Amino acid sequence: MLNTYRQNQKQQSELEKNIMFVTTIYDTFEALEETLGKLKLERPLFLVYLAKKSFAEEVFKYAQKDDQIYLSPKQKNNQRPVLQ
Repeated sequence: MLNTYRQNQKQQSELEKNIMFVTTIYDTFEALEETLGKLKLERPLFLVYLAKKSFAEEVFKYAQKDDQIYLSPKQKNNQRPVLQ
């Protein structure tokens, strides 16, 4: 029982790290977009927009299965989803 609890805590900790990592990358894209917009640099702004969109598509490609969202590539079917 204690071993199962530790394994669940480890999975939760790993999930939290993945969420923080993805959030940090996304926030960086947002800040860069805002800065380039203020500088009125249209071409780099467009490239950042495309990169942000591509990043989001890649994250959700690995994250979605049916109505469950995972934030890491699934290795086992018994991983806990973020949302159900």
